[in-house]
Amino acid sequence: MRIVFATDSDYEYIRNRDHHISESLILSKIKENEIYILRSQDESNIGWMRYGYFWDNTPFMNMIWVDEQYRDKGAGKQVVFFWEEQMKQKGFNLIMTSTQSDEGAQHFYRKLGYKDAGCLILDTQPLEILLAKNLG
Repeated sequence: MRIVFATDSDYEYIRNRDHHISESLILSKIKENEIYILRSQDESNIGWMRYGYFWDNTPFMNMIWVDEQYRDKGAGKQVVFFWEEQMKQKGFNLIMTSTQSDEGAQHFYRKLGYKDAGCLILDTQPLEILLAKNLG
């Protein structure tokens, strides 16, 4: 597997699959290198990861997606470590992410060193767990 920054040619791939972001933001996130594409050995897209900033100053991983047949093979872990290294190189010491309490991803993040940092309660959704990791 290879991780690359998304380009304009990845727009349709992301737009057709990532339904948690408005279409109008995809191109600006591509231009800011805030979306990574996961590619298989044959160079087909098998997933993506995108991030933004919490409080406009703390890198926040918003979404990781790995196609079903490529899960449990280390791709998610690999892209998280890639992102962490990118954020470290940019001088960040703290990064964050979140997951719903009814999703198994919370265990994935904790195994990678993320610590519970709080929660968010919204009327119509399960508890959202905020997780943080110090890169120092």
